[in-house]
Amino acid sequence: MTAPALPAIGAPLSRVDGRLKVTGGANYAADWRPDGLAYAYQVQSTIANGRITAIDTAAALREDGVIAVLTHENAPRVKAHASNPNDRSLHVLQDDVIEYDRQPIALVVADTFARAKYAASLVRASYAAAAPRTRFAQGEHYSPREVHGEPADTLRGDPDAALHASPVRVDAIYTTPVEHHNPMEPHATIAMWHGDQLKVYDATQGVLAARARIAGVFGLPLDSVQVIDSFTGGGFGTKGSTWAHTILAAMAAKAVGRPVQLAMWRPQMWGGVGFRPATRQHVALGAKRDGTLEVQIHETLSQTSMFDEFVEPSGTITTMLYASPALRVTQELTRLNYGTPTYMRAPGESTGSFALESAMDELAYALAIDPIQLRLRNYAEVDPTKNIPFSSKSLRACYERGASAFAWNDRTPAPRSMRDGRYLIGMGMASSTYPTNRSAASSGYEIRPDGTAIFRAMGVDIGTGAYTTFTMIAAETLGLPIDRVRYELGNSDYPPAPVAGGSQLTASLGSATRMAALEARTRLIALAVADTRSPLHALDPADVGIVDGRVIALATPARGETVAGLLARNGATPLTGVVSAAPGDEKKAYSMHAFGAQFAMVRVDPDLGTVRVVKQVGAFASGRIINAKTARSQYLGGMTFGLGMALLEISRPDDRTGRFMNANLGEYLVPVQADIGAMEAILVEEDDPHVNPIGAKGIGEIGIVGAAAAIANAVYHATGKRIRDLPITPDKLVS
Repeated sequence: MTAPALPAIGAPLSRVDGRLKVTGGANYAADWRPDGLAYAYQVQSTIANGRITAIDTAAALREDGVIAVLTHENAPRVKAHASNPNDRSLHVLQDDVIEYDRQPIALVVADTFARAKYAASLVRASYAAAAPRTRFAQGEHYSPREVHGEPADTLRGDPDAALHASPVRVDAIYTTPVEHHNPMEPHATIAMWHGDQLKVYDATQGVLAARARIAGVFGLPLDSVQVIDSFTGGGFGTKGSTWAHTILAAMAAKAVGRPVQLAMWRPQMWGGVGFRPATRQHVALGAKRDGTLEVQIHETLSQTSMFDEFVEPSGTITTMLYASPALRVTQELTRLNYGTPTYMRAPGESTGSFALESAMDELAYALAIDPIQLRLRNYAEVDPTKNIPFSSKSLRACYERGASAFAWNDRTPAPRSMRDGRYLIGMGMASSTYPTNRSAASSGYEIRPDGTAIFRAMGVDIGTGAYTTFTMIAAETLGLPIDRVRYELGNSDYPPAPVAGGSQLTASLGSATRMAALEARTRLIALAVADTRSPLHALDPADVGIVDGRVIALATPARGETVAGLLARNGATPLTGVVSAAPGDEKKAYSMHAFGAQFAMVRVDPDLGTVRVVKQVGAFASGRIINAKTARSQYLGGMTFGLGMALLEISRPDDRTGRFMNANLGEYLVPVQADIGAMEAILVEEDDPHVNPIGAKGIGEIGIVGAAAAIANAVYHATGKRIRDLPITPDKLVS
């Protein structure tokens, strides 16, 4: 049977879960209220390196309502070390060693949150402190063996000789700081035990991975752990791993014999739940005088923790975006006394694009070539490292559509050549790309006798609109009105689906959902043509379809019956099933990426050095767009994230102590509405028959890639001053 078309896919549909969210009906992890709920509060270290010599909990234990205080002296023993490279090793009160600031050193459990928080302030710890390693220069650098299963280093040709021979060169250092995620919903967990069965409500990006990590820590079978997360209030990568607080909540629940909630206070999130690591990136480009690249060198140094390893693969973008006969991309790490970094929106590509796309802009000025023309001159028709074709690549169209909407041709090339009264005006652009990822996923379906359908999977909606996207795919493929389909997500008892990260959930679970809906549709049609009482009896199944909840003859749509009527006549029992979908060998044949072009206009006060982003335009080609409304929202969110990266976001540590000094949203600045100028996201149409059964590429992260570089390039155009150290703050422009 030929698969049905998906004509409604791509429509701008409002969120099916929107009413629940705006009315307060959506339960996030900390919103559940099981009977007997107790509340836990972390006590965190005030040093970044050393040992606990004594810890006094007596005053806390004397407080009304306090049930228990856990420390390394009395906490249950668990398996906190990570054996899987995708997991993090955890500090969960197993010893007296301190390796980073704000490391958990005690957990106070009380009958109310306020009592737990106050009692935690009474816990006193004494330390034997040692000087922490806080700067790149203090740590030994080493090369990881691989990055996400790929070699850490890439070499093509003789880069040093090619750079020396190039008549035009750019050779510079670009740096990006530590940034913290700060989703609207802080990390939170509720844990409860029933014998050896553990149930956890957790703010996570993936219940499948969370269940596996929790089970491993406690030495439990997978089926003894249930993880639920119906709604997640943002993640951006920080909720992609299972961190110490989740394990501590379960440890406390076991110790006190009742459910325990552990919700992190905002300043506590600067310790132990990950961050974007600082990078130092050396980028060198050599080109002929006509702009043809001869060599690209991209060498990245980033930080990891003293006890774990995380790589920020900033050079990955350089291996595939532009063609050059010579290339060297390397990655080094240094161990510092901070917690383990983690994925933060477009990890590697966001930081790497700032360095590479700034260097390309510098090269364009050195050659006196328009920045778009320079990129077109070095356009990679095939993946230059893998030497295989792209599954689809619409980057040229992105340049064209973006430049037209932005009015790029109104730009005068010389720095400081454009003004608005006393203000300097600058225009900059950058390329954008992000890999198309996909993992195995499964979707369950239940077609009920009343003609409604329920689909279920472990996938989590982290605020991106997954409930709506998957409902659209299921409804359109099955042939039911969208209000007759419900998708249930975020429960580890459902069929497995990967983490909502790496821009992969739609491609993965969306493909499984389509296959599940096709199976259900096929079964309904088979039931109709086999039923002697059906008006469709004995028709060829290929001549039967399902439209708007009716099983019909395609040639004569009036001939047919409702799905509800068909099922009612055939036992009134639900049709159920689970369908799995997984990637094959397509990545061996094709290089799969989404592409885009970012444009920014800035207004700079020449006396004060303040930068305002007047306008941002992003044009993106990401395969088939499932929901134009939420897709545009994701692109705009990514571009806003990039504005914060360019101008505002930095976690400032005290190098003497390793303690972050601006651990709150009063001093860690993120963009607010007043920071945003005119902003437009253009959805460039693209058909990709190779990536997956629904033809969709991930969109959650590409919006940030190149945004910071476009703004930095616009600042240079406005001022003539090249800032290679993010964020771009007034002191760097007026000094």
